[in-house]
Amino acid sequence: MSPTLNTRHAAAGVSAALALTLACGGQSVEPLTSTVATESGVLEGATLPSGVLKFSGIPYAAAPVGDLRWKAPQPVAAWEGSRDATAFSPSCWQPLSPPGSFYDSGEIERSEDCLYLNVWTGAEHAGATLPVMVWIHGGGLQTGSGSTILYDGERLAGQGVVLVTINYRLGPIGFMAHPELSAESESGASGNYGILDQVAALQWVQGNIARFGGDPGRVTIFGESAGSWSVNYMTATPLAAGLFQRAIGHSGGVFWPMPQLADAESEGVRVAKRLAASDLAAMRGASVEEVYQAASESEALQYVGIGDGHVFPRDIYDIFAAGEQNDVDTIVGFNSDEGTALFAGAGAIAVADYRRSLEDTYAEHADAMFSVYPAETEEQARVASYENTADNFFAWQMRTWARLQSSTGSSPARMYYFSRVPPWDEAETYGSYHAAEIIYAFDNLHRSGEMRDGIGPFNHAWDDTDRALASTMSAYWVNFAATGDPNGNGLPNWPVYDPSADGVLELGDTIGVIQDLLKDRLDVFDAYYEDLRTGS
Repeated sequence: MSPTLNTRHAAAGVSAALALTLACGGQSVEPLTSTVATESGVLEGATLPSGVLKFSGIPYAAAPVGDLRWKAPQPVAAWEGSRDATAFSPSCWQPLSPPGSFYDSGEIERSEDCLYLNVWTGAEHAGATLPVMVWIHGGGLQTGSGSTILYDGERLAGQGVVLVTINYRLGPIGFMAHPELSAESESGASGNYGILDQVAALQWVQGNIARFGGDPGRVTIFGESAGSWSVNYMTATPLAAGLFQRAIGHSGGVFWPMPQLADAESEGVRVAKRLAASDLAAMRGASVEEVYQAASESEALQYVGIGDGHVFPRDIYDIFAAGEQNDVDTIVGFNSDEGTALFAGAGAIAVADYRRSLEDTYAEHADAMFSVYPAETEEQARVASYENTADNFFAWQMRTWARLQSSTGSSPARMYYFSRVPPWDEAETYGSYHAAEIIYAFDNLHRSGEMRDGIGPFNHAWDDTDRALASTMSAYWVNFAATGDPNGNGLPNWPVYDPSADGVLELGDTIGVIQDLLKDRLDVFDAYYEDLRTGS
C-alpha cells in the first residue's frame, strides 16, 4: 500500500511557500513548512508539537515488483499534485518474529513495495544546511524497518540535524543471486539488491535533502547490527563514493571472507528449482510467500553482501587493507553483553561438545580459543560459547574496522564500548544486550513506554544515569555529524583511536577511556583470520 496523492493542496502549498520567500544577503531564504517540493513531486508532511517537521513514506525508488523484482532500484516516477507523507510505508517483506522472542516486533504490515524513507527536520528554512544523519536498520538483512519507534527521529532533529531512516529489500528478495539474473544485468552481477537500495537512498538524499534544510555535503550514515554491516558495506563499495562524509557503526562489521558470486548463484538455482521456475519470468511470477518458502529450505543460502566484482570488487578486509575504502570520519563500537539476547534460551553445553565445536570452527586455533574462552562446567561452556561467537561477530569486527581505518585512511576513527546495563527486572540476565545502546543514541528513553511489553528495550525504569547517558551519547553523535569530531560542549574527551594504545571510550555508568579492551581474546581472532586470508 503506497501513500496517497492529494492534488487539492499542491498549488496552494507551493504558492504559499513562495510568497513567504525572504530576500537575505542576495539569497532567497524560503521558510520551511510541511509542504516540500522534491525532485519527484510535492510532499505534504506533518508538523509535530515540538516544531519538528516529519515526512513519512517518501518513495526513493520505483516499487521493485513484477519485472523489477531482483533488479537494481529504478527511479521514482514523478507525480502530479501533492503526496500525503504523514504515514509510514509498509515494511519490506520479511518473516514475522517468533511470538515472545526477545526482538519480537509483533504484527507488521509487509510488502514488496517498500522502498520508502522518512525524514525529520527542525530546520527553519530550506537553506539551513543542517548536518544529515541517515539510519540503516538492523535485523540480519532479513527483518526490520525504518519506521520502528526506537528509531523515531524527533529528538535528534531537535538537536540540529536532519534525520533520515530507510527501508531496503531483505532476505531472498534482497540478497538472492542467480546466473540468469547476472546475465541480464548490465553489471554482470546479481544478489546485492538490498545494498543497491541503500545506495539509491543515499543518492536520493544527495538530490533532495537540501529541500528539507539539510546539507548534502555533511551526511553521516549510521546503523546497528546488520545496519552496521550496511554502513561497512557503504564504506567499501565504490558505488557509494561521495554520497556521505562520516560513518558510525554500532555492533557489526564484515571483515571476514565474503561469499562469492558463483556460490551464491548456485544457491539461487536451487531455490528456482524448488519454485519449479524454468525462467526468470516464472521466478518473478511466484508469490513472495512461495519465494520465501523455497529459500527457507536452503541451508547454504546467505543473506549477506556478495563479492560480485561490481558492488564489491573484492573482500572488504582487502579493500580497507589497500586503502581503497571510502575514506570518511568513523566511529565504531559494540556492547559489553552482545550475546545474551541473541542466545536467549540456549541451554547448557557439555564441555566436551564445546571443545569439539571450537575444533570444528577454528581447527588448529581451537586450543588458543579455549585458553581465552575457558570452561570447566556446562554453564561456563554455554557462556563461553556465546561470548566467543559474540566477539567474532561484534568486538573483533569493530576493532578491526577501527584499526584498518586508522592505518590506511586519512580520516580519523574513534571507538566506543557501551557497558550501561538498562535497569529492568531482567537486567542481571541480559546485561548490556545487543541493541541496548540505540535508544540512548537517539535520546528516545521517553518512547520506551510506547513499545511492546516485555520485548527488547521496553519497560525499563530509567534513572538519572540513563538520562544523562542518553543526553551525552546523542550529543556525541550530533557533534560528529556536524563536524566529524564528537567532542564539545563540556563532554568527556573522546580521543582519536590509536591502534598502538588501543584506547576505547566506555559509555557506561561513568564515561572515560579504557585501554586494551578484550585484547587477549581479540588477538586470537587476529591470528585465526590472518591464517584464513593467507590460506594457511
